Amino acid sequence: MSKTDPIADYLTRIRNAAKAKQRRVDIPASKLKKAITQILLDKKFIANFTVLEDQRQNVIRINLKYSEGRPIIQGLRRISRPGIRRYKPAEDLPRVLDGLGIAVISTSKGVMTDSQARREKIGGEVLAYIW
Repeated sequence: MSKTDPIADYLTRIRNAAKAKQRRVDIPASKLKKAITQILLDKKFIANFTVLEDQRQNVIRINLKYSEGRPIIQGLRRISRPGIRRYKPAEDLPRVLDGLGIAVISTSKGVMTDSQARREKIGGEVLAYIW
């Protein structure tokens, strides 16, 4: 597990599981990862998820979604990293594949998609692109 960038580790685990055509993937839990996973569920990129209680750290079990044998999640890309933070005001938030994908934004009102942040006229840190 990556100690310096847990979000990149989270995205990499999902990407690798989808490429290997696995049905589920287990990821160490945190509040931020749960929020991103909830966005993936709301936008129908994943089938469902559960949080498993553990002695040390809870685990998020994500059930991936496939269509005709191909994963719904075609790509994941980390944008803001610990060494290079990327902040954008509401009017400059990115559009991923002209609206076909989503950008995950960490704002002062919580983690949300780019379209939600634009609607609420709030900027923030661009965490990742998902398409």
